[in-house]
Amino acid sequence: MKTFQKLKGFYWPYKKYFILSLVFVLIVTAITVIYPMVLQITIDQVVFASNYDLIPLLSIGFIGLMIIKGIANFIQQYLGDLFGVTSVYHLRDELYKKLQRLSFTYYDNARTGDLMSRLTMDVEGFKFFLAAGAKEIIRVVFLMLTSLVVMFYYSAVLALVTMAVMPFLIIVVKRFDKAVHPAFRSIRQSLGRLNTRIQENVSGMNTVKSLSKEDFEIDRFTVDNKQYREVNIKTSNIWAKYFPFMEFIGNIAMIMLMVLGGWLVINERMSLGELVAFFSLVNYIIGPLMFLGFTVNQFSQAKASGERLLEILEAEEDIVEKDDALELNRLKGHVTFKDVTLKYTDDDDPALKHINFDAPPGKVIGLIGATGAGKSSITQLMTRFYEPAEGEVLIDGRSTKDYNLKFLRKHIGFVLQESFLFSTSIKENIAYGNPEASMEQIIAAAKRAQAHDFILELPKGYDTLLGERGMGLSGGQRQRIAIARALLIDPSILILDDATSAVDMETEFQIQRALKEVMTNRTTFIIAHRISSLKHADEILVLDEGEIVERGTHDQLLSNGGPYQRIYEIQYRDKHAIMGTV
Repeated sequence: MKTFQKLKGFYWPYKKYFILSLVFVLIVTAITVIYPMVLQITIDQVVFASNYDLIPLLSIGFIGLMIIKGIANFIQQYLGDLFGVTSVYHLRDELYKKLQRLSFTYYDNARTGDLMSRLTMDVEGFKFFLAAGAKEIIRVVFLMLTSLVVMFYYSAVLALVTMAVMPFLIIVVKRFDKAVHPAFRSIRQSLGRLNTRIQENVSGMNTVKSLSKEDFEIDRFTVDNKQYREVNIKTSNIWAKYFPFMEFIGNIAMIMLMVLGGWLVINERMSLGELVAFFSLVNYIIGPLMFLGFTVNQFSQAKASGERLLEILEAEEDIVEKDDALELNRLKGHVTFKDVTLKYTDDDDPALKHINFDAPPGKVIGLIGATGAGKSSITQLMTRFYEPAEGEVLIDGRSTKDYNLKFLRKHIGFVLQESFLFSTSIKENIAYGNPEASMEQIIAAAKRAQAHDFILELPKGYDTLLGERGMGLSGGQRQRIAIARALLIDPSILILDDATSAVDMETEFQIQRALKEVMTNRTTFIIAHRISSLKHADEILVLDEGEIVERGTHDQLLSNGGPYQRIYEIQYRDKHAIMGTV
């Protein structure tokens, strides 16, 4: 029960729904136990005693019981569902909030499909147990206890025989639970992997088709699908092994009771009506005990789901905000790195090694280097997507750890190499970071990003709905909308992470010209592979394997004869070679 204890805060505040539902469940159960008693009276006092005057009274009473049971059933079902739905509403809400708080370090190791499976299938599995499974366990226990009381009233000998069988069934059920729980956890994990495979395949369909890897993806999916099938078959085998054994024990008990009960009736120690009623009550004990395997099944599924949900809820939040975190009117944008070293995991080699630089407000800093040199890592430290292992990142003379996270990130505009657009209108995409922006502000940001003209050419202009991830637009158009989105929040620090890599040379020139105005009075970091994108920077940092190996202006670096000059020569030699070929 440790898993349910840890998740108690999500369902216990709504215990009134569960308790009220339970009251009506007990009413339904009590009426169920009355049925055999009515049957006994009918056989002994109506049929054998020929007392047919009791038939109308018994009929009216029976109909009344059925009406009460029907109403109670409706209420308990409604309240049970209300308890389950309300509880997991807050559980799902907290899970989603937790995912928003977790840092990039968590997502570096997480799989999208698996997270989706946890927030859907696992939450639903836990809800089903709250709404019905827990209540069913209590119902079964109450039904067995009340049935036993009536059974002892009819025949203590037969009741003791019935009780003698129960420990054997309980032992089998406990072993069943011990075997089936790991199996259900394997099913959940396998389903998470299957969902991840589907999600990655659909998201990367362009890559799959462009490289003719359909058969390869089919083979990979088949492997995961086969594994999911095998863990389900393994679980079915557990059911097939234990359930017939429970049924066999129950049938042995019924045969023993039939023989002993027949002897009691023949020797007039028990009436036929009492024996028939007793056998009906036995079904209320043996049946639920055998059905307890299904209830244990539900419990095991809910426990496995709860464990996977707790893995998210208990995940360490390594980016922690101070209680007295600062939230000012605006940042000036003065960025300083003091001997900063970054490791993504303790076992990894440093992604950045002893980085030092100072970027005063309004300056443009260029970052260039090979893939994996650490360019993006520098900018991700400014927003505290990651924490440095050593050293300190300062903004306006204060550590980034001193600022309120929302405030800090609100004043840093990001345009990533692969811009993500939401499946909504262009207007809403641009205004995503500043929902209160007026239409005039949205249009102004689009004009600065050289996006206004092509937006007006679309069928519904700024109200045009985009497909998933901005499908329907070219790479350059998506990038310009992302730039407009960053500009609309009016950031103190602007980070362009290879932001013009997806546009042609002419569009890049237009965007760079527009950005010159935007960069005024704000600190700008430009990550680029093209020297043309950053040669106007006030300072260029050349990185190699996480270290700054050169720094200076474009002209200074060209005269140094170092890595920057070699990059320049390679790019412009290739350019001239291409031009000569043309």
